[in-house]
Amino acid sequence: MSDFWLYLKLGLHHVLDWHAYDHILFLITLTVGYTFDNWKKILMLVTLFTLGHTVSLFLATYDVVSVNAKIVEFLIPITILVAAIFNVFTAGKTEKNSKSTVIYITTVFFGLIHGLGFSSYFNVISSNLSSKILPLLEFALGIEIAQLVVVLIVLIITSVIQMVFRFSKRDWILVISSIVIGMVIPMILANKIW
Repeated sequence: MSDFWLYLKLGLHHVLDWHAYDHILFLITLTVGYTFDNWKKILMLVTLFTLGHTVSLFLATYDVVSVNAKIVEFLIPITILVAAIFNVFTAGKTEKNSKSTVIYITTVFFGLIHGLGFSSYFNVISSNLSSKILPLLEFALGIEIAQLVVVLIVLIITSVIQMVFRFSKRDWILVISSIVIGMVIPMILANKIW
């Protein structure tokens, strides 16, 4: 039971660590355009993101897939930048089903990339284990709980800003996405592969 809490806490900490806030930025960018009324769509997006990064976490942990960590560390902020730019260009526009399909597919793909980032960390902390399946699931569960915490905080802040301060949805998306773009560009430059 103590191993369960150990890996669960490691997963929680890995997402909620303020020194490695890239995952938080992606979740903010993914959910900033939604409110509690959109809970089904948010659940679908977070689930697809989870599916993507859990699959790549398993594949990388068991050496089915191997990607240069430097490339992954470069691609993670790129995924955040692409999502934030998408928000800027689509803020305030009505949603179409074809756009939803693109968002869902992109979210799974971005989840795969983020999972590869988790795998290098997980491999370091589990290098002496004979079986990694259960610790991997416990670690993934910690990641998911942390993601739900971040999404819940984003939804609460979004609701307060839009209801109390009367910020329009479009303006809120533009402001937050622009802030994220400003924060992620230095991350891209710090992890450049050229």
